[in-house]
Amino acid sequence: MSSRATNAPFTLFELSGLKPRPPRLSEAVVILIDAQNVYRAGPLRLDGIDEAVERAVVLLAEARRAGAKIVHIAHRGPAGSPFDRATESGAFMPDLAPLPGEAVVEKTLANGFHGTNLAEHVGDAGAKIVVAGFMTHNCVSSTARAAFDHGYEITVAADASATRDLPLGGEVVPAKVLHEAELAGLGDRQACIATVAEIIAAQ
Repeated sequence: MSSRATNAPFTLFELSGLKPRPPRLSEAVVILIDAQNVYRAGPLRLDGIDEAVERAVVLLAEARRAGAKIVHIAHRGPAGSPFDRATESGAFMPDLAPLPGEAVVEKTLANGFHGTNLAEHVGDAGAKIVVAGFMTHNCVSSTARAAFDHGYEITVAADASATRDLPLGGEVVPAKVLHEAELAGLGDRQACIATVAEIIAAQ
């Protein structure tokens, strides 16, 4: 009996006969979203942030070794806000900071493509991108979905991303549930969802 007959869940990728796979990093653009200190301490500290940063460090090192194009996105908030780029809070985390020659794109909305030159760094439709960063439910998801509209082939590094608990109707949606739900939604049709180890193994 087929899995469809037993009502097992499936993705739209599977329904279309597609099996997304991580790209070779040497052929990809690695986009690191909002790796800013604001997410490491204070009210916006994310659940699992230390582990996610550790995996992002590994991904970034492997991408550099492979010669991937790397783009760092930073959210630019107004002066005095937690995302004020002139403050420690809004600055890049030191272990994920850009190296000379790596592109930096500043955005003011969740979607990293809106009002920026990110698409110029990525290139034409069909380009392969690997996305990681913070927060899964907000800027990572918004940027990945916009990338799909640009016609890019997307992989999201699941364990190099993180989010936080959110309230809903007087209850709490735990960060782990929210993170996994966002990844599941993207993995339905927009993106390949893979761990950093799986991305590296695909090289």
